[in-house]
Amino acid sequence: MRIGILGREQSGSATPLEDCIADARRAADDGFATFWLPQAYGLDVMTTLAVVGREVPGIELGTAVLPIYARVPVSLASAVRTVQAAVGGRFTLGLGLSHIGMVQLVYGASFEYPVRDLREYLTALMPLVRGEPVDVAGETYRVAGQVTVQGVDGGSVLVAALGEQTLRVTGRLADGTITWVTGPRTLEEHTIPTICDAAEAAGRPRTRIVAGLPVCVTDDADAARARADRVFQIYGLLPSYRAMLDREGARGPGDVAVVGDEDAVAAQLAHLGAIGVDDFAASPFGTPDERAATRALLTAGL
Repeated sequence: MRIGILGREQSGSATPLEDCIADARRAADDGFATFWLPQAYGLDVMTTLAVVGREVPGIELGTAVLPIYARVPVSLASAVRTVQAAVGGRFTLGLGLSHIGMVQLVYGASFEYPVRDLREYLTALMPLVRGEPVDVAGETYRVAGQVTVQGVDGGSVLVAALGEQTLRVTGRLADGTITWVTGPRTLEEHTIPTICDAAEAAGRPRTRIVAGLPVCVTDDADAARARADRVFQIYGLLPSYRAMLDREGARGPGDVAVVGDEDAVAAQLAHLGAIGVDDFAASPFGTPDERAATRALLTAGL
């Protein structure tokens, strides 16, 4: 199982772009396989990763995640192929549906039929990312055209699929999934078999599984889990994440965080690999000393 870093734009920083470059450079220097950034309210994640990739060689870069409602398929495919050209083919696109409040209030779109929207979006996007022409006439997306950025491969597309329907659409149409605060039992019993079965039925190659979780090496696991519940509280309230926590039997994000001493954390990471997770996207948290210990453990086996 490869290990990467799930980065964050530093809130309130006067130099957020430089911070992202520095974080990615540190991840690459430490030997991490991947560096992921989300689309939030600040920097444009596609532009940021194009700049990061010009400054930081070697490491795979990806979005985790970009909401589909933020860009129409042709525009996003153009951005994907442009980023690929900028970073030498090291880019992976991670997409998500986002949530009803964000979609309706921020993007001004309807969230009435999210699974249908995802299916139509991927039907149009996947060929466009590969440089192929499309002509899709869906209920939400009507797309005709082709993106021509020569000399690049579109790379792979992952979807933050959580529920059964989105996992099946993703397995049929995309290259894999990237999850967040989804616990190991849910990954093993729900996420991985559902998406892999759908991919196999569609005759697609084995799907890529990227799992993102908070992680903390600590001598006080109870305190760390309580901290995770506070830091990542929002994910226990948003319906799609709440459903995954309920499936796991978790009260909050702290219950699915990878927490404990070095041996306990190492064992939890090994278990993720054993159940079929290809990539672990680590989000270290805790006190400065705990973060340093977490980073040391994560890099020890790289």
